Amino acid sequence: MTPLFLNFAFCTLTLLYTLIVPVELPARPPLALGSTSTERMVYFQGTEYELSVYKIRGAERGNTLMIIGGIQGDEPGGYLAADLYADMSLKKGNLIVVPRANFPSILKNRRAINGDMNRRFVDTGRIKSASGGYEDRVVSILKELMAESDILLNLHEGSGFYSERWESPLKNRRRFGQSIITDSDVAYSVRYRRDLDLKGIAQKIIEEINQNIAVAEYRFKFNNTRTASPDTIHPEQRRSATYFALTNFGIPAFGIETSKEIKDIKFKVKCQTLAINAFMKEFEIIPENPKIYLDPPVLKYLVVSVNGATPLVVHNGKTLTIKKGDTIEISHAVANYERGLNIDILGVGGGNDLGRPVLIDRGTLVVVKKDAYECGRVYLKVSDTDSRIARAVSDTPPSFKYFILNVNGTRYALRHQEAIQITAGDRVEIVDALTEGIAKNMKVNLIGFIGNKKYNDGEDRGYKIDTARDLMKGYSIEKDGKKYRIVAKVGNKTIAEMFLLVTH
Repeated sequence: MTPLFLNFAFCTLTLLYTLIVPVELPARPPLALGSTSTERMVYFQGTEYELSVYKIRGAERGNTLMIIGGIQGDEPGGYLAADLYADMSLKKGNLIVVPRANFPSILKNRRAINGDMNRRFVDTGRIKSASGGYEDRVVSILKELMAESDILLNLHEGSGFYSERWESPLKNRRRFGQSIITDSDVAYSVRYRRDLDLKGIAQKIIEEINQNIAVAEYRFKFNNTRTASPDTIHPEQRRSATYFALTNFGIPAFGIETSKEIKDIKFKVKCQTLAINAFMKEFEIIPENPKIYLDPPVLKYLVVSVNGATPLVVHNGKTLTIKKGDTIEISHAVANYERGLNIDILGVGGGNDLGRPVLIDRGTLVVVKKDAYECGRVYLKVSDTDSRIARAVSDTPPSFKYFILNVNGTRYALRHQEAIQITAGDRVEIVDALTEGIAKNMKVNLIGFIGNKKYNDGEDRGYKIDTARDLMKGYSIEKDGKKYRIVAKVGNKTIAEMFLLVTH
């Protein structure tokens, strides 16, 4: 199958926040109060079903919208759309974003692995400890997140096109495509102790979406599955995420379904974002600095350690020569996307080999995927000699590649003499300085910062630096506190430098 990303063009989507009357829900405490921020939580780290959750906290108190993508792995329109909101900052309200609820099924581009994850919401308790397979463990986390939310959106791709009347095998009441789904028209909320007009909300959203869809066949329709009714044609929805959120937590919950019959992935992502944006406006969740675009995924490089030695940079398409019996550990994959990356050392690894020591007994490939699509590879060559790049330790300064910085939880790679703009008060961590070849006795120093107050050894990697308090103005380049140097040194020789530009 041709990767869907190959047809992606750069796409900027306009946020749609007009002509919608906000829904008033009783106020709940926000996830946090203060300036906007993003917290990433990783569950089941190091497993094949690693789950990343992003909590975006708005500067002002407001409702919390939960977005689930990828609960079924063959529906890329949903998880690609959800991914766009993990980088959003908010003026008001909060988001809980789960871009890839079912990562193993996404990697295989299959609906399910051990069974449909969206049919695992079956217990009647609010939160129940999972004891089954990985799907049940993920569902347990999703239930906990629902308990923190005011609204739920579950993003899907459905077969055919929903129609209230029979038009064809692909256009009828049993199809889901191009519809917004609720489990009933009106539902009583145990949380708010009143009826929720789910149909009314959905119809407002649909009216807004359809203004931006030119093709009549692709316009959205309202689909009430009547889940609790004895004569429903969709009794399976009683085990779905939306029904569970509505009946157990009393929050309005909606399924957004684009059609699998539409082959233009960019259009399907656009439809999903139109819906999400309209729901955000409806519930007064106001963005501050949205970042919505799509680019083809491309691996830049891997950071690899051989037998625990200093890490190496190995670029996409290159070969790393090692010796049979060596152990490699890939600590980072740097691409134009941070999320949805998976590393598989073919034939010797475990399918999700990021951060795992893997013994290599033969030549093989390291394949890097962004979701189900391969975006890069590195070749592992086994040699019987010791003249290997992994052991090429010498006193000659190595070729410098990148400074790796963490700024407020976001990772950046910067080359020699590049600069990064920050604001005073941002938290900065110098993660590493990467080279091709071994950098013997290299130190990385932020001039104007002292990490070890008892013994200033000039090594500043790993410190969490408060740029409002921890930087010494007199050591900035112009002594005005606006520009600081970060240098990488081997002995007394500077092999690279970069700059922090601080706005006050």
